[in-house]
Amino acid sequence: MRIGQLLGTGRSADVYELDEEWVLRRYRVDLDATREMPVMSYLSASGYPVPRLGPLPVSAGPGDLIMQRLSGPTMLESLVSGKLGGDEGSAMLAGLLADLHTVPARLSAHPEDRILHLDLHPGNVMLTAEGPMVIDWSNTEEGPPALDRAMTALILAQVAVDPHIPAAAGARALLDTLMPLLAADDGIPARHLAAAAARRAANPTMSPAELALIDEASDLVASLSG
Repeated sequence: MRIGQLLGTGRSADVYELDEEWVLRRYRVDLDATREMPVMSYLSASGYPVPRLGPLPVSAGPGDLIMQRLSGPTMLESLVSGKLGGDEGSAMLAGLLADLHTVPARLSAHPEDRILHLDLHPGNVMLTAEGPMVIDWSNTEEGPPALDRAMTALILAQVAVDPHIPAAAGARALLDTLMPLLAADDGIPARHLAAAAARRAANPTMSPAELALIDEASDLVASLSG
């Protein structure tokens, strides 16, 4: 496997060029990418917009994943540049969550459980010529859809309440328009918001400054939940 130039980097992984069709996503930390593969394959077969997966060479490590190379900006980049409006972005996020939660759970026998992303925010949506594609399934689990909605809202709220982030006002505006859409889909019960906050607090990639904003962000989401 010939690894090309670095195309992008995130909190825990880097993405490298392989060729015009495929990229290598490689964790920098001790995470196992193999747990994501069956979930992404299952979602792709169900018609949900995720990158296609390619075959792994024998030299691949447990933190490697070969995926379809996507062309286009992230939703976050488009929101910041003004190419995507806040109302359109909110509707897109709400729609991606709602569509995901129509897919039956792959493993769980509980009738209300669904596939959850648990990190679905504008930085994890690529806007391609074929439509939005959801990336980074490292946190995926199965469970109640309200937990997924709570995580998305809480992530946006953490940005919205951070006085040191230039995008705070934009995140607040996006959250304000997103919350009524989530409310129309059974909303965010307090117990699921509390569970999302606990998960964020246990996230080892978050800085002390980010962790300090969780309570304020949770209060904001609760206030917008009515």
